[in-house]
Amino acid sequence: MNKEKLNELTIGEAARALRLPDGSQARVTVRELWDACIEAAKAKNPELNAYLEIFDADEAAIADAQKRINEEGDKAPLLCGIPLAIKDNILIEGHIASAASRMLENYRATYDATVIEKLRVAGALFIGRTNMDEFAMGSSTEHSAFVKTRNPHDPARVPGGSSGGSAAAVAAHMAIAALGTDTGGSIRQPAALTGLVGLKPTYGEVSRSGAIAMGSSLDQIGPLAKTAEDAKIIFDTIRGVDPLDSTTIPDGLYPVQKVGLKLRIGVPRALLGDNVTADVRAAFDATLERLVQAGHTLVDIELPTSAHSLAAYYVIMPAEVSTNLARLDGIRYGHAVRGATLLDDYLLSRTEGFGEETRRRILLGTFVLSSGYIDAYYRKAHAARDVLRHEYNEAFKKVDVIAFPTTLSPAFKFGEKSDPISMYLEDIFTVTANLTGMPALSTPMGTVEREGKQLPIGIHFTAPHQAEETLFTIASLVEHSA
Repeated sequence: MNKEKLNELTIGEAARALRLPDGSQARVTVRELWDACIEAAKAKNPELNAYLEIFDADEAAIADAQKRINEEGDKAPLLCGIPLAIKDNILIEGHIASAASRMLENYRATYDATVIEKLRVAGALFIGRTNMDEFAMGSSTEHSAFVKTRNPHDPARVPGGSSGGSAAAVAAHMAIAALGTDTGGSIRQPAALTGLVGLKPTYGEVSRSGAIAMGSSLDQIGPLAKTAEDAKIIFDTIRGVDPLDSTTIPDGLYPVQKVGLKLRIGVPRALLGDNVTADVRAAFDATLERLVQAGHTLVDIELPTSAHSLAAYYVIMPAEVSTNLARLDGIRYGHAVRGATLLDDYLLSRTEGFGEETRRRILLGTFVLSSGYIDAYYRKAHAARDVLRHEYNEAFKKVDVIAFPTTLSPAFKFGEKSDPISMYLEDIFTVTANLTGMPALSTPMGTVEREGKQLPIGIHFTAPHQAEETLFTIASLVEHSA
């Protein structure tokens, strides 16, 4: 094994190498794996800005992981000794958790998020906190208060967002895998633009305790990984009921989906329209054709309300944003600036503390919740959400998964989508999974060329509630069909 490239291993490969017998030339130690990732992170981060902070080595955790592998061997958790990157809105005790915002740039977490506790129990190691769009509001990681993260496949382009730092860290082999959060596509879209597998679990499958909230009925923590196997390993570790999060759900809350060896893949062709670029559409059709050749079936389906899902999302999400961020006012929490009056205190603190996109969404959310407009916008959006969920449930009586391209096009250049509406359209195929609460996954489906660079693109699958296993199955099928 080339020990200079240990950082390029998958979780599965690294776990196997860590467990090889003593004396094997291919055996890897936890320290060697950690050092390889840290060296890559420190070498590449000045250009890519994937990390806001790279942590010092936790010597005790490294030693404990090695001891555990030595003593337990194959019985040790697969994540034991694996270095991971963590999005900056997930709390790690003793470390800054700023959500890439000036408002929280000095906030140091006093406890671990539940997902971090679970990863610690599994023996995982944490390399650092990754850059993101401020409070997870964005699709490009251009809206961080600190730096812009660059796409490892072409540094002139964005890595997607809001989990762009986590995606760039894994795609550039600066970590073996990472955690992100997904409110409307913030794991799956950057996964597609950087060539990774990204999972948004069923709402409630993974605890949100210790994640800085954006949209409480939409947010979910999930993995960004190099393979479907790796994504499953992380998901299986972090999922489960949590007494600190009343929205977490037990196994079997939803009916078990009976899936055969051959999958029925629903394709809502009417929704693809002319927005998808020709080369992305060609790659999507070719990927589906390979699945057909492997014996799976395509089924044309209709999801008429999906045409309105983006509009509903951009009513519901800002409303929840305005509520969740109300506490960050410079009086109770967050960046504080004192003016001549109490009103000045609020205005100055929130104007300095929040970036432009965050302020835009707070204002929009406050508007749709106001007494004159709550019926016209917010309640209608919730009604559309209910209809959308019903349409998907009906569709899943005929199909096992529903397929879309993850994005309309490959990664775009910095500043190319300065118009907010064009940026919001990046989420057009991903927001439905958050509105319905269903699990969804993006997996690579090849590359397309832009200006001499091969840029990754992804195919997106949605499954019924608690049917993540179906998503891992079809993602593996796509991986092996390429």
